[in-house]
Parts: sequence; structure tokens; C-alpha cells
Amino acid sequence: MLDLKEAVRPLAPIGSHDELPEHQGERVVQGARALAPALGERMLSGMVAEHSVFVRELMPQDLKLELEMFDDTEARATARALARIVGLAHARQLDDTLRAEWSQELSRGATRSLDAPGWLWSSVVDLVGIHERAYLEHCRRYALASEKAREERVESGA
Repeated sequence: MLDLKEAVRPLAPIGSHDELPEHQGERVVQGARALAPALGERMLSGMVAEHSVFVRELMPQDLKLELEMFDDTEARATARALARIVGLAHARQLDDTLRAEWSQELSRGATRSLDAPGWLWSSVVDLVGIHERAYLEHCRRYALASEKAREERVESGA
């Protein structure tokens, strides 16, 4: 599976502009290679319809979080941190009016115990299930391919 995203100018302060590529997609790829070489090596930059983009190969084993790893406090803190990062990154794509409408929609239906509308919670649960099924299917196919390769090596006497 491939993920294609537009690479826009960074909003965060930058130390030295001399070290950054002009092409925003290449900037993202270089940053990924510096932070996570295995992921960065599966990324490319390019242009689509005069927009700077980057493409990354997505693999099921990439950064797979196990919910059992967290207690309640850690799970909430991690969810808030990740939601904030993703939310801020995507909010840049909305104008002030749409951003305010979206914020109101998310606030609607929030309760003391669950700081999200029910439809959002259901969607997240559904996505976790879809991801888990896809990951297990990937593991099954990988195991079958490995077993087949082993059998072929045994048959060929290797």
C-alpha cells in the first residue's frame, strides 16, 4: 500500500535554511531518513500536478501499537498527543470557518468520560479492527509464503 501526501512548507521554526532542500517532498524524505532510516528508505519525493509530494510504502508491521502496552493513563496521554499532532497537521488545510465548524462538530456529543462524539469513537474502533484484520492477514500470507519457500528448498535439495 502506498501513501501519497502533499508536502507543504513547514510551520515549525527552522534553524538553517541552507541545509534544507527547496523541494518540500525531498525535505520530508530527508527528515524521515534522519529520524527513521528504515521508513525513510521506503519513501520518494516528486511532483503531482505542480504540487510537491512524497510517497511512502506502508507496511502492516510499521509502528504497530498494542493497546495492551498501555494502562488507562498512558493510553489517554498517547491518544491525545497523537490526535493533536494529526489534528494540527490536517487543520492547516482548512480555512478559519471550516476549522471552527469542525471543532464544533467534535465538541458536540462529548461527555465527561469520553471527550469525543460517539460517531468518532465508533469509527476509531472500526479502524482498529480493520487494521488488526489486515495485519493478521499479512502475517498469514507471509507465513504461507515462507512455508512454501521452505518446502521448495527441501524438494530441490538445497
